[in-house]
Amino acid sequence: MPIDFYDPPDAILASGTKQGVELGGNKCIIGVDSAHNFYNAGNIFTEISYGEFYDIEGLEDQIDTFTTKEYDSIREDPQKLLETVIRAIVFMIRNQMLFYGIADFECDAFMNQNTVIPGLTLDKEVIIKLMEAHKTSRDQDLFPDITITGGRNKVKIEFQGTKKKNLHFFGSKLIDLADKLNLARGFATGIICTSRGAANLYIMNDTIIFNKDEKPKLYVDRDNIMIIEMGIQRKLLVPISWFRIDLGIKSLETLELWDEIKDDPNLHKALSAYDKYITELVVKKFQKEAETVGTDLEEDFYSMTPEDRRKALSDMADAIKFLTKKYKE
Repeated sequence: MPIDFYDPPDAILASGTKQGVELGGNKCIIGVDSAHNFYNAGNIFTEISYGEFYDIEGLEDQIDTFTTKEYDSIREDPQKLLETVIRAIVFMIRNQMLFYGIADFECDAFMNQNTVIPGLTLDKEVIIKLMEAHKTSRDQDLFPDITITGGRNKVKIEFQGTKKKNLHFFGSKLIDLADKLNLARGFATGIICTSRGAANLYIMNDTIIFNKDEKPKLYVDRDNIMIIEMGIQRKLLVPISWFRIDLGIKSLETLELWDEIKDDPNLHKALSAYDKYITELVVKKFQKEAETVGTDLEEDFYSMTPEDRRKALSDMADAIKFLTKKYKE
């Protein structure tokens, strides 16, 4: 099911022609609302260039010159990174969103025989097919316009893959998503292809778990690769870029400068405010369910440490499910 991505990174929209291609990447903080729509809540960096091909026979696929199209980066500035993270958290709380994660998008026009997203390894044969498909798309001008204008910029995106439920959670309330994101750990990688005006995120592998006792299993989604290859052959899909999404609030720890900002008191205040915000959502839900089965919640819940609170919430969820089942019986 397609969802909207508001203020999408340019790397998702990268295209190319016989004359040249867009190259570069983007890293951003993503918020998610109750309808599972994405919001670019904070830009870590955007580095997009235009690579112009040689106008010489035999060198048509070699880059001649690079021109910077957009450059905006704070990844080497601890203070600006700190401010961006805090603003993103405040933005989510004020707009009733959740901290979905941190996303990386890299567009290299599939001109590199090695994948450029950490955590993903594909067979050389698959990379070569993507390279050939991107060249065909450039030569035949097959890149569709997937931007949607009118008010706030947004694009339609959709997750594809045997484990897409690890990235697109089902539920009609914010608390349904909070239940999953509160426990989520790990990342997913894959390939973005356009189809019918939407950006399809084909998940190649992931290490996402929702239980601390789980251990991620390495895999490559062969079925998804086959679907991509068939779509490319029928000219229904056009490969655009690579992606990696680190899920949940823990994804902040993947930032290169995290060790330099993690002890900042203002960041702690923002994280505490977010933790309280999430806790109130969860407690309201479980309090309502607990009242149905005649139980009550401890008043000293809020005095717990964040780690104890997360464990209590997890235990509470299991307890309420058990009690509700018994009540119905």
